[in-house]
Amino acid sequence: MLNDIILICFMCLAYGYWFNAQKVKEIALATVRDHCLAMEVQMLDGYVALNGIRLKRDKTGKMQVRRSFLFEFSSTGNERYNGYVLMLGRRVESIYMEPYRID
Repeated sequence: MLNDIILICFMCLAYGYWFNAQKVKEIALATVRDHCLAMEVQMLDGYVALNGIRLKRDKTGKMQVRRSFLFEFSSTGNERYNGYVLMLGRRVESIYMEPYRID
């Protein structure tokens, strides 16, 4: 009986973490799409890939999950360049794009 309760609690926690991670990924993807439009480059493949995860304190001292997502973009359509977006909780911390050619 106790094992079943522990298993159910663990499954609920895992689902909650997964659901929150999907929401953060959606926010990162929308941010990257908007940023690529603003920079007049083409986002390639239409996805962001989780690159790293760790804990970090925010400005108020609250412990948050910091996720790093990679994406690819092109400025001319011939080359691929890498970029990443850092998310602290559900907030965008920064976006970095490799130097790219402008034609």
